[in-house]
Amino acid sequence: MQNTPYKPRRRWHIAVFLAPAVLVYTAIMIFPLFNTLRLALYSESDQIRQFVGLANFETLFGNPNWSEQFWNALGNNFWFFFVHMLVQNPIGVALAAILSHPRLRFAALYRTAIFVPTILSFVIVGFAWKLILSPIWGITPDLLDAIGLKWLFAPWLGKEDYALTTLALISVWQFVGIPMMLIYAALLSIPEEVIEAGEVDGITGMSAFWKIKLPLILPSIGIISILTFVGNFNAFDLIYTTQGALAGPDFSTDILGTFMYRTFFGFQLQLGDPHMGSAIATAMFGIILIGVCIYLFGIQTRLRRYQF
Repeated sequence: MQNTPYKPRRRWHIAVFLAPAVLVYTAIMIFPLFNTLRLALYSESDQIRQFVGLANFETLFGNPNWSEQFWNALGNNFWFFFVHMLVQNPIGVALAAILSHPRLRFAALYRTAIFVPTILSFVIVGFAWKLILSPIWGITPDLLDAIGLKWLFAPWLGKEDYALTTLALISVWQFVGIPMMLIYAALLSIPEEVIEAGEVDGITGMSAFWKIKLPLILPSIGIISILTFVGNFNAFDLIYTTQGALAGPDFSTDILGTFMYRTFFGFQLQLGDPHMGSAIATAMFGIILIGVCIYLFGIQTRLRRYQF
């Protein structure tokens, strides 16, 4: 009796279940992305759309009227990101290390309290902090006066030198719960056998964290870093809520998101230009894509080698 060759059964149910998600993702993500890239290659004159190739990008990077605003917004975006990397993520790691200690009481209450601002609306957070820091209605001057530090108070949201850093720190306060929870979960996933083996070798306390736990959670820290990069280069809501579309004072808090918004939709006397706005959005996409590729093909590979 001759055996018939085995034919793998086609699993059509996988395509059936994936189809709705793929269609929705294509409709709200893929199609708008390609449409934005397409709009960036056109220009409109006398209500007639013409293909101009890369002329919009030449204007964005080469025309002083545009390039000055673009590089200012890009520099502010990088500073916004660096504040999060240097303040938010280290604090998140420290909080996770403290809250993961088995002898800490009320750890669940602390985790909840720290994570609650993350679920608040940008509008609520922006207006609340604008009132708190207000020299007229805010409580900050009285609080600093109560501890003898009133001389430190300044209209931080109204000064060019401090406004962007102040907004970045407000954003850190709101979102520090995300890296905390991710690192907390990574710390809990470390096998107890590894910790016990370290204790046998005399590695306990802070030494156990630096020599055992930290190397094991480096991939999680890398993921948090790239999420921070993507999130901060897509930032818009907090700046718009507190400083408006002009990102004052004198564009000192202007980032790529607010710059793109003013250009695409127009603001006050500035008319909207969807094509130049799409060019800015495409530049934002390119910057984020470069950052993600550097992480995936450079940093992540080294982290895996280091972990092994």
